[in-house]
Amino acid sequence: MYQFQDDMIAPMRRLARGAKLDGSPFAQFLHGAARPYDAVMEMISRFRLTHERPDFCIRRVPVGNREVAVTEEVALDLPYGRLLHFAKDIETPQPKVLIVAPLSGHFATLLRGTVEVMLRDHDVYITDWVNARDVPVAAGPFGVEDYVEYLIRFLEVLGPANNILAVCQPCVQALIAVSVMSQQAHPCTPRTMTLMAGPIDVRESPTEVNDLAFDNELGWFERNVIATVPNRFPGRGRRVYPGFVQLISFMMMNMDRHQSQHQKLYRHLARGETAEAERIIEFYDEYFAVLDLTAEFYLETIDRIFQKAELAKGEFTYRGDPVDPAAIRKTALLTVEGGRDDICALGQTTAAHDLCASLRPHLKRHHLQANVGHYGVFNGKRWEREIYPVVRNMILAME
Repeated sequence: MYQFQDDMIAPMRRLARGAKLDGSPFAQFLHGAARPYDAVMEMISRFRLTHERPDFCIRRVPVGNREVAVTEEVALDLPYGRLLHFAKDIETPQPKVLIVAPLSGHFATLLRGTVEVMLRDHDVYITDWVNARDVPVAAGPFGVEDYVEYLIRFLEVLGPANNILAVCQPCVQALIAVSVMSQQAHPCTPRTMTLMAGPIDVRESPTEVNDLAFDNELGWFERNVIATVPNRFPGRGRRVYPGFVQLISFMMMNMDRHQSQHQKLYRHLARGETAEAERIIEFYDEYFAVLDLTAEFYLETIDRIFQKAELAKGEFTYRGDPVDPAAIRKTALLTVEGGRDDICALGQTTAAHDLCASLRPHLKRHHLQANVGHYGVFNGKRWEREIYPVVRNMILAME
């Protein structure tokens, strides 16, 4: 039904794009009415979601007192995700960091700001997850434990003396992966682990997101939010949790803010305030790019991470073996939370400190950024000026 609706609206969007005046002779004839008219056409043409990963568009970054070129390289290509490397044209080695992007309805490019800032002082890799509707059924299932296996394989590509930084939902899988590697005395176990605004223990200060998971049985989610990929896509027949459902859920939590931002966008366009409009457009171009999750990953996340809180209770198993975060003894832990986070509330991420019971005090640190919401933990001025220095210093201290 969603795809049918999108197909029906597509001609209207194309017509609106073609109807813009854009400096034509008609614009001169209409004088002051041209910009408001074009603004209306722009708003109509933007009434859409996209399902393809945008470009990171990171071409150059400052390193020391100069700017250096950045090249995207695929270090490992797997069916459900690629390990992307942002190679820089420098000779001095920098600490290797794996940024673990959420698999929660958006592409890894949502962390563009995170990557740009981290690139100043680090050799950065990121998990670049693939839209499940583009993965053939023959590739097999992809669940929570498969996600953990991918992280371990990615860390092996980075090699020894690496660092891991997880944002939001994958904080759980990152902690599991480091726990498993520590239990195995794996040579590629990270030196530092930074967990940012992640649901390590959702029983702490439950949010509206947590309440949704708690208030419905697992079968309700399978019946109501799982759908089948249409035949036109490579993943035809695959059962998925559609990305547009997740996007709508997030938007409903702050609908007033999103409406306000689009009203601002119209006003900026109508007044010819290009720079101000472009900032809003860039954000929503990224925010409205969505990917589907495999049904098994979504349902296992609801079941094992939210409803049963297996990791927090010490009951999580990986490939049949118990996972013990207390096995982590050498990986320094940094947790970061936002004081105004309405998706992952205070206390949910710091729970990792209790689980990593064998870590000595000097290997643990928590940072509370009191004046940011969820997105501000890993993007924006507060991230760049106040949170990032804490992350950088933790990694530097373990070099």
